[in-house]
Amino acid sequence: MRRSGLFRALRTRLKAGPAVKRLGLPRTLRTRLTAGLVLLLALACLAVGVSTVLALQGFLVNRLDQQLGASGGRFAASLEHDEKPDADNRPDTRGQANGTFGARLLHGETTQAAVVHAQADAAVPLTARDRTALAAVPVDGRGHDIRLSTLRRYRVVAVAGDDGDVLITGLPLEPVEETLHRLELVEAIVFGATLAATGIAGALWVRLSLRPLQRVAATATEVTQLPLASGEIAMPGPVPDTDPRTEVGQVGAALNHMLHHVGDALARRQEGEERLRHFAADASHELRTPVATVRAHAELALRHGGPVPAEVRHSLERIQSETRRMTGLVDDLLLLARLDAGRPLAREPVDLTRLALDAISDAQAAAPGHRWLLDLPEEPVVVTGDEHRLHQVIANLLANARTHTPSGTEVTLSIDEMPCGTRELSVTDSGPGIPEDLVPEVFQRFTRADHHRSRAAGGTGLGLAIVLAVVQAHGGDVEVTSGPGRTSFHVTLPE
Repeated sequence: MRRSGLFRALRTRLKAGPAVKRLGLPRTLRTRLTAGLVLLLALACLAVGVSTVLALQGFLVNRLDQQLGASGGRFAASLEHDEKPDADNRPDTRGQANGTFGARLLHGETTQAAVVHAQADAAVPLTARDRTALAAVPVDGRGHDIRLSTLRRYRVVAVAGDDGDVLITGLPLEPVEETLHRLELVEAIVFGATLAATGIAGALWVRLSLRPLQRVAATATEVTQLPLASGEIAMPGPVPDTDPRTEVGQVGAALNHMLHHVGDALARRQEGEERLRHFAADASHELRTPVATVRAHAELALRHGGPVPAEVRHSLERIQSETRRMTGLVDDLLLLARLDAGRPLAREPVDLTRLALDAISDAQAAAPGHRWLLDLPEEPVVVTGDEHRLHQVIANLLANARTHTPSGTEVTLSIDEMPCGTRELSVTDSGPGIPEDLVPEVFQRFTRADHHRSRAAGGTGLGLAIVLAVVQAHGGDVEVTSGPGRTSFHVTLPE
């Protein structure tokens, strides 16, 4: 029998498999669960539909075989005369269903073929293929499918006649096919509506079931967006879904424990940083007075009018030099402590061009052996900030170039107005460069590179740390690029 519509649909689905794979699977868990539920239900519906169609097909075909077996070939047996029968010898169509087909074969050749229409028989024209098909029907009393040129598909049974002939009787398969098609249509409508309703209900149910997981994901996302590396932060509240009997509850409980540990670690780190910041500020503040006192007494002793031994004078000069250095170190530590504490800076218009001119003039006086160059725009460049601290930024960058490069090095200070409304200040030198492994650490406190670069004077290792802290306090940023023969510090400041 011909494949039903469900078989054709299944074959089409299998052929379209690679194309479906190319479309890609859904990514979200909710979509995957819903799609998996609908897919499983669709496979179940397909299995039920195919099973019912096959079962009904077998049942109806078996009924046709029973009808053909009960006919006993009577209609075919009545087709024994080549001529048109008279009133007394017409083929026996009594009790024959409309569309019943009969044929008589003798020695493998079809002698007569007729079909019942409205309780009357009509001859059926046969082609050579039709005669071959009829001759190929096994004479076993069982039903077989056959198609004739002028008729649709038939279920036929061939039996041996009394005169050495073969009698073939058949019934049309069209009623069976119509019944199967009607069943397929009903199943398609019912299963389609079921799948649609299940898809909607399943999506709602899965969405409701995954709400705890969404809350866990939202909390985790909130944590990833927190600035964990800066200062004291407020951790999000614990996830309420912590039922250990469910997978989502286990994840929620684990997330709550992790948040607790992270929050505790951040609080401890913040407490340690606060203590260190207060200690640095207090120590710097307390050291200023004794250091200033020692320096004052050294200067007073040097101004003594009486004779002073050379050794004593040298010691006093060293005391004066070191106390001056200690005063600078204390001031730097106190400044960093204040910046770390978030002390607000002055906010007023500052002419960067004038600061650059003053700073380059001071640098030239401090190191006349260097070549100091300026690259400034024609119009003054103005930013909003703390004039004293911005001057300190430029002075520290120039001092860094002076300290870590040999005499004769070319140092260029330039200021540019960027298209995005920011201002860029650059200090570039032609010195030996910063070692590659030291570049990421140059802005850290007490970073020293004395064993790599020549230096003319001592340094505290806080100059670039102060540059970074002051620039960030103004809402800007600073970066460095370095290589043999070129080191450049770029400071960007908002307008």
